[in-house]
Amino acid sequence: MKEYLKKPIFVFFLLVFCIALPLCLFPINLFSGEIVLGVGLQTITEKAPLSLSYFFGLGYDPKDMDIVKDFYLLPAGYATAFTFIIGIPALIAYRVYLKNDKYSQSQK
Repeated sequence: MKEYLKKPIFVFFLLVFCIALPLCLFPINLFSGEIVLGVGLQTITEKAPLSLSYFFGLGYDPKDMDIVKDFYLLPAGYATAFTFIIGIPALIAYRVYLKNDKYSQSQK
């Protein structure tokens, strides 16, 4: 196994990058959010799954955004994004740390 893959901090940042990149570049609608529509003088708020790529201006047609005033994530959407981008890589990096610690203790 490569030596750098045994370092938990490297594994953490590598996984954060590998998970965040597709979530921010491709329109994968996983995160709970709300869309604020402006139709005439009315303002309508709809709950809808959103993608992180929408916040970077990727994955949607600008013509579809004519009546959209705003869109944002709900607390459940933020929690899901945090879990995917930070939580899962942290758990895997912790597993690498435990494996290295167990291996180093068996060497003594």
